[in-house]
Amino acid sequence: MAGVGPARRPDDPAAGRPAADLLVRNAKVYTGDPARPGARAVAIRDGRIVALGDDHDLAGLVGPETRVVDALGRRVVPGLNDSHLHVIRGGLNYVLELRWDGVRSLRQALDMLREQAGRTPKGQWIRVVGGWTAEQFAERRMPTVAELNAAAPDTPVFVLHLYQSALMNRAAVRAAGFTRETPDPRGGQIVRGHGGEPTGILLAAPSALVLYSTLAKAPTLDAADRRTSTRHFLRELNRFGLTSAVDAAGGFQNFPDDYATVIDLARSGELSLRITYHLFPQTAGQELADLKRWTETVKPGDGDEWLRLGGAGENLTWAAADFENFSEPRPELAAGYEAEFEQAVRLLMENGWGFRLHATYDETIRRDLAVFEKLAAEGLFPGGNRWLFDHAETVSADSLDRIAALGGALSVQNRMSFQGAAFLDRYGAEAASHAPPVRAMLDRGLTVAAGTDATRVSSYNPWVCLHWLVTGRTVGGTPLHPAGTSVDRETALGLYTRGGARLTGEEDVKGVLREGCYGDLTILSEDYFTVSEAAIPGIESVCTVVGGRIVYATAEYEGLDEPLPPVSPQWAPVARFGGYRAGGGVRQAELTAEAVAESEQHRLWRAARGSAPGTPPQPFVDPCFAH
Repeated sequence: MAGVGPARRPDDPAAGRPAADLLVRNAKVYTGDPARPGARAVAIRDGRIVALGDDHDLAGLVGPETRVVDALGRRVVPGLNDSHLHVIRGGLNYVLELRWDGVRSLRQALDMLREQAGRTPKGQWIRVVGGWTAEQFAERRMPTVAELNAAAPDTPVFVLHLYQSALMNRAAVRAAGFTRETPDPRGGQIVRGHGGEPTGILLAAPSALVLYSTLAKAPTLDAADRRTSTRHFLRELNRFGLTSAVDAAGGFQNFPDDYATVIDLARSGELSLRITYHLFPQTAGQELADLKRWTETVKPGDGDEWLRLGGAGENLTWAAADFENFSEPRPELAAGYEAEFEQAVRLLMENGWGFRLHATYDETIRRDLAVFEKLAAEGLFPGGNRWLFDHAETVSADSLDRIAALGGALSVQNRMSFQGAAFLDRYGAEAASHAPPVRAMLDRGLTVAAGTDATRVSSYNPWVCLHWLVTGRTVGGTPLHPAGTSVDRETALGLYTRGGARLTGEEDVKGVLREGCYGDLTILSEDYFTVSEAAIPGIESVCTVVGGRIVYATAEYEGLDEPLPPVSPQWAPVARFGGYRAGGGVRQAELTAEAVAESEQHRLWRAARGSAPGTPPQPFVDPCFAH
C-alpha cells in the first residue's frame, strides 16, 4: 500500500521517534558503558544521544534534515575530557606561541624559530611555552643561548623548558630589563657571566615564578584577537578528540577579567569545548579575602553545560603550594602554613564549595590531610563537596587510604612524560616506577581522572598522556614503570572520559555513549585499541562532535565543521606553523636522518663538554624508534 513503510520490530530503537539531527553510522563504537559496550551507529538529536544500535536499526531516524556521517569502519569513542588543562590561559595566548609540541629534531625547531624571526614585527616576542622536552629531539639536547641569538639576533626570544628553566636571547634579556643590577627573585636565579651580566638563562630554584613573571612581560593580544586565539585553541583541542576540559585556573589568571573571553564565547554559542572552570587566588596575603568574596557572589554549578563554575583551586593559599621542579630538591613548605590553610578550607566547606589542590609530594599531602581530618571531627569531611588532589606523583599508600576515608578524589597528569628523566635521576627507579601510583588509586575505589596540565609544561595532546598511562614511558622512550604495572588501554581511556565526568559531577550525562547523554564523540584516525603502543601518540580525530555539532573535521569530512575566522595577527606563529606538529613514520625517519647528517657537529658539541672526545661519529639511534 502506498505510503506504508516496512514493518517495525517491537524492539526497533527508531520506532515512533522523530528524526535525528546527526547520525554516525558504519562505525566501531566503543561506548564506555558496561551495559552496552559496543554499537555500529549513534543517533543524536537536540544535543543528546537518542539511540545506539546497528545501522539498519537506526535507519528509520534519518529524515530530510538529518546529517549522516559514514565513519567508514573507523573507531568511535566518547569525547575525551582533560581533567586538568589550563585551557582559558592557553587560549588567550595560543596564536602568539611557537609550539614545539611533537617536533622531533632540534634542527627543525631552530629552523622554525629562524623563520618566525623573519615574520615577527618589531616590539613583539617569539615565545616557546611548554609542550616539549629535550628528550623528544633526535639530538637529545636543549638549544643553547648562542643558537637562539644566531636564529633571531634582533627579535626577543623566550623559550620555557618544563618547570625548570628558560632560555632568552640577547634581545629578550634587554626587552625584559635584566641587567647586572637586577636581583634574583625569591626561589629563582638569573644566571650571570663573570662580569655579572645576565647570560639569558633563568632557573627555577625551585619556584617557577621567575619564569612566569618574565614571560608576563611580553606583549599580549587585544580583546578581539584573544577571542580569535581562544577559538583556534579550542579547535586545536577538538583536533585530538577533546570535547570537554576542566580548567584548573593558575597563576596570572585573574577572575573575572581573564575569564571574559570564554564567557563571551559561551554567550554567543561559539564554544566548541565544554569547560568547567576554577577560581585561584592570585595575591599572597589576600587569599582569604578573595575566597570570601567569591563565596558571596558566585557558587559552584553556576553556568550551563558549556561553561560552568567547578569550585576553587588549584591553590587556596600560596604558602601551601609545593613546586614540581624535579631537577631541584623537594621544597620544604613553611612551618605553620596550616593555620591560614585551615581557614580557607573551612570557608569553602561551610559554603558548599568544592576545591582542588596542587600537591606534588606526599609530604605536602600528609600535612593537608591532617587539616582535613581535624575538620572531619567537626563533621565537615566528608561533607558532600567534591574535592581532590592534583598531580600526587609521590603520594603514599597510607595517604591514599586517608583520601578515600575523607571522600576525596585524584586527578593525575602525564607530567612524567616530560619530566620523568629528571625525576628518575633524582629519586631513582623505585620511586619512578609508581609516580603516580595510578593502579593503587583505582584499587581503593577512588575516583581518578587523567589530564595533561598543559600548556606550560606538558603538551595538550591527550594521546601522549594515554601513551604514558599505557606504557609508563616518557616521550623520549625512557621506561619508568616496569612491564605489566601500567593500566590497560580501556582503563586509561576511562580515566580520560568517565573519570573527568565524575570529578565534575556529570557522570550521568558525560563520559559514555548512552541514550540521554551528551552527543559528544570522536571518530579516530586509528583504532586506539589495536594500534601498536608506539602509534598511540599519533592518533588524532578525523571528526569531533560536541552536542551533535561537528566542531572538527578533516580527511573525508573536511568542510563539515564550523568555519573559523583567520588567525590574527597575521604574523602569529600559529598562522604559519599551526599547533602540535604531527609526524609519524616516514617524516620522523627523515628528521632522524637530518640529525645523523649533523653527527660530526653533534660529536664536537659533546666533545667540548667532555663526552666521547675524539671518537668518530656513530650511527644515531633514537630510543623512540627502538621500541
